[in-house]
Amino acid sequence: MWRDYKKRHDSDFKIQNLEEKINIIIDQNSNEFRNKVALQEKISRYDNLKNSIEKISQNLTLDSVADILVTVSFSLVSNNKGVCILYLIDSSTHKPTLFKTRKEDKNLIIKTKEGDMFDLWVLKHTSPLLIEDTRKDFRFDLEKMKVHEERTVSSLISSPLISDSKFLGILRLDNSQAGSYMQHDLRLLATICDFGALALENSELFQKTQELAIRDGLTALYTKGYFLDRLKEECKRSVRQNEALSLLMLDIDYFKNYNDKFGHTAGDIVLRSLSQNISSFLEEHTPVISRFGGEEFCIILPRIGKNKACTIAEQLRARIENTKIILRRQKTHISVSIGVASCPADASEEEQLIYKADRAMYEAKQKGRNLVVMA
Repeated sequence: MWRDYKKRHDSDFKIQNLEEKINIIIDQNSNEFRNKVALQEKISRYDNLKNSIEKISQNLTLDSVADILVTVSFSLVSNNKGVCILYLIDSSTHKPTLFKTRKEDKNLIIKTKEGDMFDLWVLKHTSPLLIEDTRKDFRFDLEKMKVHEERTVSSLISSPLISDSKFLGILRLDNSQAGSYMQHDLRLLATICDFGALALENSELFQKTQELAIRDGLTALYTKGYFLDRLKEECKRSVRQNEALSLLMLDIDYFKNYNDKFGHTAGDIVLRSLSQNISSFLEEHTPVISRFGGEEFCIILPRIGKNKACTIAEQLRARIENTKIILRRQKTHISVSIGVASCPADASEEEQLIYKADRAMYEAKQKGRNLVVMA
């Protein structure tokens, strides 16, 4: 009896040991499977990131680069959940400015156009930020945020875009659910930002190069070639949308006299002064201004009809006449003759519109100069 009991006891003990070992092996296999799945997900993430970086490097325009950055971050890091925001630093104000967004809720409106306290923290510390639960992070006062933003932000990751010590912007992901982001998510976002900052800087350099190609070296106004392309587009849009468009052609009266009296350097001063005067006066009308050739200028006034354009031209003429210019320590002033033509009232194509405006300007010259004449 005793022997049988001992055998059964030993057998049960061995079975328990085997079951424990089996459970340990099952747990190990489960962990290995989870690790394998996590590794595969990580490999897939970084493979997609590699493809995205190649896309970024192939694009040079600021809008394209920014679009890829928010799309990649929103899909790879956030799995298309919550909100992705790209702020770029305004070179004049040095403040973050909302540039691109991706949102799970398409109807959601981002009210903080210059960033909130989280973005200002990243800007101040120039380092990435991870908040797993905003309610438990005592660095930030959520009550202040509620005044400016109605949407709920419970977790977020944010990383600065820095290239050669230049702070270019902030790329941020946030979610209304706490615990949506982990440390490895922030690492991936920071990696995206490292490449993104370089791409943004390249796009800025490309944009500056493009600007140099289409800007007149003396006046910084658009060149004739670029202006003609824009005028062609604007005329087509005007006809297609049945919206008015006006063209001002302007010429400095007796410009040769200034060169003869004060020298060609003085003539350059006159051209630069006039360019700045025109640009500042017409700024609110979003004009396209070109140095058309020599002392001749052309101005597109989008969505402005002929009568209003003529009023604006007369105000501009008077302003130019009353602006003092110092040449060789002498106070002087210039006057201009302006011709005004409109699309589609006077012409529906750019060549005919230029012809009409030029004829009107020539008529102003014939009538004594310092005048505005409508086609």
